[in-house]
Amino acid sequence: MAQRCAHLVPVALLVFGLAGILLLTIPTEDVREEPELRYGIVLDAGSSHTSLYIYKWPANKQNGTAVVTQHSKCHAEGEGIASYAGQPGAAGQSLEACLDHAVKSIPKDKHQLTPVYLGATAGMRLLHLSSPELSAQILKEVGQKIQSYPFDYRGAAILSGKEEGAYGWVTVNYLSENFIKYGFEGHWFSPSRPTVGALDLGGASTQITFATQEKIEDRDDLMKLRLYGHEYTLYTHSFLCYGKDQFLMRLLAHIMKSQGYPQSVTHPCYPADHSRTVTLSSILDSPCTVKYKPSSYDPHASVTVHGSGHYEYCLGNVSEVFSFNSCPFSQCSFDKVFQPNVTGGFMAFSAFFYVHSFLQQVTGITASSPSELEDATKKVCSMSFTQMMLLAPEQKSRLHYYCAASVFLNTLMLRGYGFNDTTFPQISFQKKVADTMVGWALGYMLSLSNLLPAERLELRKALTPGVWGSLIFLFVMLLAAVLFFCLFRVYNGRNKKRGSESTI
Repeated sequence: MAQRCAHLVPVALLVFGLAGILLLTIPTEDVREEPELRYGIVLDAGSSHTSLYIYKWPANKQNGTAVVTQHSKCHAEGEGIASYAGQPGAAGQSLEACLDHAVKSIPKDKHQLTPVYLGATAGMRLLHLSSPELSAQILKEVGQKIQSYPFDYRGAAILSGKEEGAYGWVTVNYLSENFIKYGFEGHWFSPSRPTVGALDLGGASTQITFATQEKIEDRDDLMKLRLYGHEYTLYTHSFLCYGKDQFLMRLLAHIMKSQGYPQSVTHPCYPADHSRTVTLSSILDSPCTVKYKPSSYDPHASVTVHGSGHYEYCLGNVSEVFSFNSCPFSQCSFDKVFQPNVTGGFMAFSAFFYVHSFLQQVTGITASSPSELEDATKKVCSMSFTQMMLLAPEQKSRLHYYCAASVFLNTLMLRGYGFNDTTFPQISFQKKVADTMVGWALGYMLSLSNLLPAERLELRKALTPGVWGSLIFLFVMLLAAVLFFCLFRVYNGRNKKRGSESTI
């Protein structure tokens, strides 16, 4: 009987071993101290507003680039910092509320270790074109304001359009996990997936950026980036004055000029039952509308703009603001700018998302193909202001320009960039990915994080204490059960033997 019981011990150990193997297949956690977090701040000083983004990452790095996630964000009240030109101190004051938010959001012991960068985009690029002195003064003022806070100020700079486009591309592909991905087994790895292009539409400029194997004929549109141990060759171009706000301003200036600058103008892109009054200075003082200025005019004079809601005339006027006539390269998008053929997937964000989302909301059309996009645009342009108010009352202050913005989006994406029935459906219109705003700021921080100090953590993969405790408990219980069973069988066997002997 004892021999028979002894045979159960290997069985028990085998069961324990199988249970252990099963538990080892469960994703495990890193046995280490809570990871030391670092923080970084990027102020996105755009043409229409300023946003502050706080990012965080563990002190160790992945192939030289920190694994960065969004911690929190803050949108400053008022317009972009360029709008405060000639108002001493106003640009800096506009940032105070968001900088106060950062002080509260980041642990106090991390304040002095937290780098803060301000990147200004097309609004400041335009101001720099018209008045380098004023743009320099604003950068100085915002820099002084940021330095009055307990962070590690790293500078305020005007990004080039090329940089803005490239950093937007980095953001898109980082959030899409095309560079690096956290696997089920608990390791970071390179998924070796193709990258996607980035389409950014701001207030004063628009950017297109994508990886291509075609020859980039204009070296000014070529950029190479190295991330996570891989090198990427990008085509990237930024069109200044083709941001939504500046384009709409140029469109109105073009219409005013074509009608001889009368006091009352008919706008084919505005709803038929809508009119508004604007001053000439609000339209003609921008560097983007220089070519439309009359030889002399009263900047304080007013012009009344009446809508006519005529899609074909609207399309004609929008197309005339672009230049599709000549190309010094083998092929161009518009305005004599070289562009290789678009290929692969794309993510469209910023104003691209808002205009596309509005089209879907008020028309019920998905606008996922060129023909659907055109149908949705025609439907919006045929609506009255009253009809749109019933469908999107929260957009009241913007309803008058959605027809023009939609026609602009059509012309830019289809005729300009060359998206067609095959490539347009591969565009994903996004505002956020995984609770992170899509834009150039995250890509900026990802790239700049190469300059940040990072301690290397000693890491080992192991079972958590809880799992180890469960295994030990299981092992003890199995051994106890086997010993109890063996003792019971031995005791029972002896009693039966004594009983049989007494019977004899």
